[in-house]
Amino acid sequence: MEDRQEGRGGIATLSLPGRIVVAVGAGVVAVVVAVHLAMVFLHVAPENTMSRKYGSAVDEYIYPEFEQNWKLFAPNPLQQNVAVHARARVRLPGGTTQTTGWVNLSAIDGEHIRGNPFPSHVSQNELRRAWDFYTGSHDAKNKPDGLRGELSKQYVKRIVMGRFGPSLNGGIVEAVQVRSVTEPVPAPAWSGESYDTGTDTRVLPWWPVTDADVPGSSGK
Repeated sequence: MEDRQEGRGGIATLSLPGRIVVAVGAGVVAVVVAVHLAMVFLHVAPENTMSRKYGSAVDEYIYPEFEQNWKLFAPNPLQQNVAVHARARVRLPGGTTQTTGWVNLSAIDGEHIRGNPFPSHVSQNELRRAWDFYTGSHDAKNKPDGLRGELSKQYVKRIVMGRFGPSLNGGIVEAVQVRSVTEPVPAPAWSGESYDTGTDTRVLPWWPVTDADVPGSSGK
């Protein structure tokens, strides 16, 4: 009997309070997972009674971190390389300002992915999805489409500030500017397909930054 008891492990070895804590924790995790899956399902499912009734709540939960799209499976998959660049205006200690050169943030993410068998979700998707979110909620003149447009702007700005940090080149970052450079993916030589070889650049206005735009700051 003693040998069998010594061989027991896992939850069976816990005291009653410990078992209760584990059970409650497992229940909370199950509820969180169920809610997340339900929200994602309502977001991607065709419009229905539930999505019409709770659409605003679903959008608040999904955007911007969990947004889904199906570009890979579209009738005309995306055939462009889109690179997101950013630069900063820095206030130096003497009171002068300095504008940095453009930094290719997408290329930096690409270097983190290339040759890495287990690239992070951040390197693969954060900037790319944020830019998709921004362009999908602004018109060609960068006018936001309601609350989602403003939210996407703040999201992109926080990503840029997360890459640059509040201090740069010995000064304080007071504004950032973002642009995208879109180049078509060349068609295979054997296809005989013609394609546009031009490069399209979209430059956004300067965005002033505050402490609240720096990830991890107190926002004061």
